[in-house]
This record gives sequence, C-alpha cells and structure tokens, in this order.
Amino acid sequence: MQGMNWNDLRYILAIGRASSLAAAARQIAVDETTVGRRLTAIEASLGARLFAKVPGGKLLPTEAGEVAMTHAERIEQEMNRLQLSIAGQDAAVSGTVRLTSVAVLVNHLLLPALPDLSAAHPGLRLEMLADLRYFSLMKREADIALRLGRPNQDTGAAVLTRHIGTLEYDAYAPADCSARAAAALPWVSYDESMTQLPQAKWMAAVAAREASSGEGERLAPIALNDPEGIREAVRLGLGKSLLPTALIKGDKRFRRLRNSDWPPMPNREIWLLTHPDQRRLARIEAVIDWLDATMKARGMAA
Repeated sequence: MQGMNWNDLRYILAIGRASSLAAAARQIAVDETTVGRRLTAIEASLGARLFAKVPGGKLLPTEAGEVAMTHAERIEQEMNRLQLSIAGQDAAVSGTVRLTSVAVLVNHLLLPALPDLSAAHPGLRLEMLADLRYFSLMKREADIALRLGRPNQDTGAAVLTRHIGTLEYDAYAPADCSARAAAALPWVSYDESMTQLPQAKWMAAVAAREASSGEGERLAPIALNDPEGIREAVRLGLGKSLLPTALIKGDKRFRRLRNSDWPPMPNREIWLLTHPDQRRLARIEAVIDWLDATMKARGMAA
C-alpha cells in the first residue's frame, strides 16, 4: 500500500457508501473531478480496480474494493476512538447529535418535544434522520438510533441497546364517522413488504374474520409502506386502521373504535441504540435523557 494515506481511505469509504462519485464528493466536500482523480491514483497504487459501474450508473465495490473498505472502516473506527479518548468525556453539552428513527416517531413524538431540549441546551444541535433505513452507528452515520422492535443479532455486540419505550396501537376512524359507518369501513393496512408487522398481522386476521361473517368490508383496495400515509388515509375517510395511541391522543380529527370481539391490540417495543465510544459524551447523554423524559411524558416509557 505504498503511497497511500488516511485521506485515500476516506475517498474509498465515501465512494463505497455513496455508490457514486458525485455523492461521495458532496459527502467529503470536494468536487467530483477530484474524487475521480484520487480514485484513479489509488487504484493505480494498489494495482487493482476497487469499484465497477453497474446498470443504473451506481459504483459498487469489486472484491478488492470490499477488502479495501473493510480495512478502511477498521482504521476509521480506531481513529474515532483515539479522538474520543483525547477529548475525554466532552463535558460541554454542545455540538451536533445525529438521531435516526422512523418518520412517525420523528414527526409526532420528537418534533413536538424539541423545544424542551433546545431550552435546556441552547448550544446543542439535533439532526433527525426520518428514514425506514437502518443507518449504521458503527460507521458514524448516526449517533443515536430509535428502532421499533428488538434489535437482531446483525446489530452486533459493539452497539449498546436498551428498551426505552412501547408504542401501543388502537383502531381509529375519521372523527366525523359514526360507529356504524366505521364498522363498515375497510382496513387500511401495509403493503406486502411489511406484512410481518404486528399491526399488519392483526388487521389481516380481523379483516378475514369480518369478511367471512359478513360484519364489514375486507382490506381496503390500497396498501402503503408508510405509517404516515396510513394515518392520512384514515383522516381522509378511506378506511379505518390501527394507529399509535400516544401519537393520536388529542387529535380531534380521529375517533377511537371499540369492539369487544376484537383480539387484544398489538404493540411495538421502542429500542435505543448508541455506540459505546460515544455513550458517555455529555451531548449524547443530554439527548438520551430528553428521550427518556419525552417517552415518560407521553405515557410510552418502558
């Protein structure tokens, strides 16, 4: 690896994570031409092609590129540990914290509570990534993650996890819908990629039973992969659905539905994930304390 330095590894990581020269350039704040030129020089130095263009224009790592990225990520983690060790525990509650979660929690749980965090810590900047994708804590794509459901073994032992709250569900229809009309509404549920969700399974079972007994309609002729979209569909009167109780409470556009024949309502655990190297940083602790307080205030604490 003669002639290579840490900056070369940064370029390899940026291209591998962004899958294009343009996106990598934005990520490390240089122009695209520079990224292309550095990649050519790195490949010449190593005597191997690291990335190949595939249909659609994306750049994907070759076998040699995968090896290079593995080593680069290991060095990146060591350099981050060195920086954190030198900085100590970073006693000042200031700087930026990147938090990732699903949109329904960001929009209806975290954003309404953000003024409390800002008032307590004016020097703190919170970046919230509302996305279904799992951003990597190990790669420093995020500092804190809130995820629905217990983390699986793919999360890795190096990530700290804690059950921080519970998202309970209940059945809702539009507020102007009578009980009789609501019973006849179809269930607005999730698309096939999300049928494993507890609330999707519940609605599928109840809809099938209603259809067989003639009590009401089956599933609605639409399906979505976004809880926000399902919430909006209910508000528009396209059907009824299961929605997070704590995040609907007080919204006069919805009415809760009751039926003694329904099985118990499902719920989902909310898990907090952090990187052990950052857990003791004051800014991380401040955000975690705020998350705990927000869960407690909304009756969602574990």
